[in-house]
Amino acid sequence: MLNRIWLGFFLVAFFACLVQVSLGDNPGIFAAVVEASFKAARLSVEVAIGLVGLLCLWLGLFQIAERAGLIAKLAWLLAPLFRRLMPEVPAGHPAIGAVTMNMAANMLGLDNAATPLGLKAMRELQTLNPEPETASNAQILFLVLNTASVTLIPVTVFLYRAQFGAANPASVFLPILISSTAGTLAGLLLTAWLQKLRIWDRVVLAYVVGIALFMGALVGAVITAPPEMLGVRSAMVGNLLLFSVIVLFLVAGWRRGIDVYDSFITGAKQGFEVAIGLIPYLVAMLVAVAVFRASGAMEAMLQALGALFGSLGLDTDFVPALPTAVMKSLSGSGARAMMLETFQTYGVDSFAAHVAAILQGSSETTFYVLAVYFGSVGIRRERHALACGLFADFVAVVTGIAVAYWFFHA
Repeated sequence: MLNRIWLGFFLVAFFACLVQVSLGDNPGIFAAVVEASFKAARLSVEVAIGLVGLLCLWLGLFQIAERAGLIAKLAWLLAPLFRRLMPEVPAGHPAIGAVTMNMAANMLGLDNAATPLGLKAMRELQTLNPEPETASNAQILFLVLNTASVTLIPVTVFLYRAQFGAANPASVFLPILISSTAGTLAGLLLTAWLQKLRIWDRVVLAYVVGIALFMGALVGAVITAPPEMLGVRSAMVGNLLLFSVIVLFLVAGWRRGIDVYDSFITGAKQGFEVAIGLIPYLVAMLVAVAVFRASGAMEAMLQALGALFGSLGLDTDFVPALPTAVMKSLSGSGARAMMLETFQTYGVDSFAAHVAAILQGSSETTFYVLAVYFGSVGIRRERHALACGLFADFVAVVTGIAVAYWFFHA
């Protein structure tokens, strides 16, 4: 799928250029497209190099969190919930532990730990699957929750906003949390309805109420601010929580007798490798998107979308961020490129850039996760997994746009 999308960017751009040249409207269009590709390649390297320090910081802190057992503790808190959402999984089965560890890692933003834990969870669930080529209910629910997982610390989005010079990189914290929570609940409810799960169990309701109270407290801390100060207040709450998390990681490591400095250095060394490893993906996607925009094809697409939404009487200021939303379900690197391109074109503190950042942080690469997780255990028939995952993405996107208007639209 990604191969076709990437190739499609270049082919559509080439066709758009040919049309303009043949009509005599823009004879210099090919030169503009080539120059845009060169600029995008340079930007890719600049972005990756600029991320080295920030990645070193957070990977070092996450290494301390892992060694301090914070993931294991969060997994322990989530275990009773998953025992009820996956009734076909016997109590004490290794799958429950792997699932909860994966969810805990996702919530803490530990992507490096989340993926291998997710693959392990899928393999453990496969041992209970009576039809190995068809996804079981537990596997479907796990995949939907994984693709729509609430991320308490959307560090990656903050890093990119900081790299582009955002005044308050964490101002999108609360909007991302609200929209990702909405998407997760939507995916859970639809899957539970299709699988006839007893979600009105006291334990499940207790978790739902707990999440609602947490969200209510965060929203309550922000909503009292004047409309023009909502973004600033969100940034304040987000930065407070971020620094609190840093202190929590360090104190937890110290209390466990861990050499926090050595652990930090061990994790931070991965930062350079991760940043450099991003360069090929950034070059590939940013160049493709730059060519697509320079050819005029993206502008034509956005104008068509704007006209469509305008005919419905809707404000169209969010339209420039829609490519990020569309791409996110297909490709993480593609969506990241779309978001960065929006930052570059409209400015990182523009409304369109805020919407793109929220959409990037509140939805997941459903097609990719489905292909990797189900492919790793040989599942060919996904049943309702894809539909539920895409529904969760859709709810997260709609909520994200609505929240962006609430927080950032004048």
